[in-house]
Amino acid sequence: MKTVYKLILKSYLGPMIATFFIVIFILMMNFVWRYIEDLVGKGLDAGVIIELIMYATVNMIQMGLPLAVLLATIMTMGNLGENYELLAMKSAGMSLMRIVRPLIAVVVLIAIASFFIINNLAPYSNKKMFSIIHDIQKQNQVLEFQDGLFFNGIDNMSIRVEHQNPETKLLTNVLIYDNRSSAGNMTTTVADSGYIRLSDDRRYLLVTLYAGETYEYTRNSQWYVKSSLRRHSFDRQDGKIPMKGFDFERSDANMFGGSSQTLNIVELQSTIDSLETEVNHTTALAYNPLLREQIFVKDADAIAPPDTIEIDRSAKVYSKIIIDSLSRLDTRSKQRVWNAARQNAVSARNSFSFDETTSKEALNHLYRNKNEWHRKLALPVSILIFFLIGAPLGAIIRKGGLGVPIVISVIFFVIYYVISVSGEKLAEEGSWSSLLGMWISSIVLLPIAIYLIRQATNDSALLDVDWYIGRYKHYKEKMVAKLPEKWQKRIEKLDSLPKLKRKKSK
Repeated sequence: MKTVYKLILKSYLGPMIATFFIVIFILMMNFVWRYIEDLVGKGLDAGVIIELIMYATVNMIQMGLPLAVLLATIMTMGNLGENYELLAMKSAGMSLMRIVRPLIAVVVLIAIASFFIINNLAPYSNKKMFSIIHDIQKQNQVLEFQDGLFFNGIDNMSIRVEHQNPETKLLTNVLIYDNRSSAGNMTTTVADSGYIRLSDDRRYLLVTLYAGETYEYTRNSQWYVKSSLRRHSFDRQDGKIPMKGFDFERSDANMFGGSSQTLNIVELQSTIDSLETEVNHTTALAYNPLLREQIFVKDADAIAPPDTIEIDRSAKVYSKIIIDSLSRLDTRSKQRVWNAARQNAVSARNSFSFDETTSKEALNHLYRNKNEWHRKLALPVSILIFFLIGAPLGAIIRKGGLGVPIVISVIFFVIYYVISVSGEKLAEEGSWSSLLGMWISSIVLLPIAIYLIRQATNDSALLDVDWYIGRYKHYKEKMVAKLPEKWQKRIEKLDSLPKLKRKKSK
């Protein structure tokens, strides 16, 4: 038995590791493509990009690990079935669940490890990743000039050069528009040649120009009447302009620790408790004044309900009293009550719209934290469910390699992903509870896993094409037998036509 278990484990661990890195690589390419505009053209060190990819890889585990488990399981069981090893084990009296017993132990360990990864490692990685992305997006592009084009990477400055020598970096026919003056003055500089580069610490722009002219347009408070234009020539002009955004400055990662993705399950629970108190408080601030001071406001002059009627009583009873009271008023009093009610309604709508924004923000934050709390528990369960789907599927299809297993794995993963995203979206909107929204994919896939295990245990030909062809012919013969005799002859002739064509072609 130990030899059999070693064979199964050896057959599983190789594809599991290979498929995991393949899936992570594909997901990482999607991440790089998403941020390609922020990464290119900023002169980033290779260490910064590697660090960003490393932290992003940890975040991809929660999506890539279930797919890797499913694909590896189908490949392993498919290879065992294709090589008749699975048949030999069943012939020896081993059931399917006994065969996959060592794999169950491995997948349980993977599921437990995934919980600690998403709960402990992922929040730290997300903080670091958000910090690096923020720093990269804040950084300006590197100082690169293209012949005949304006460079606008410096705030309030535009620089155009006709040509840049690739070896000496000498610029010819330089044109600089400088709008950095807070008073609105603009300076235009034209030079025959020069050098423009960043200092070693990337905090200053060093400008050296030769044989040029500077035009300075000065504005004052009466610019439409009084303005001046000054011009002076120079043989050489040196400048040192302070720059910001060209050096890569690292931010504190703790600044990005307020997001739900940067908290572990204990911190999420504490945040959820605080947010529930805040939501109740903000909701009370938004609704109570609306109910007590706007909707159920009492006009003692026009309507005088009995003193025993309290504001907290049923709105239906209070509305009946208002209608009875209005019926006893004259036309002018009814008009006055109507105008007052309309004004109160407009005022209530404006005040409620303002207070509702604060309440909705706290509520949305609460929903996101609840979703993240359930996500950390749903990931290990989804890994187990994908294994329970992949093991019987591999035993049924009996096909190894990367062909059929990839197709089936992608189909199930797409179903899982669509259901998960839809449930999470509905939970964030408050249409569903976080419990239902984050667990709906597991609820849907678990019956499928149970059904596939039952079919594989009974050696069902669920995905056998020949079995479906045989069933089709069987039902076709039954249907044809119920038709009139002349129709049966016509169908027989149609069935024989391809055979005649083949004979003629031979």
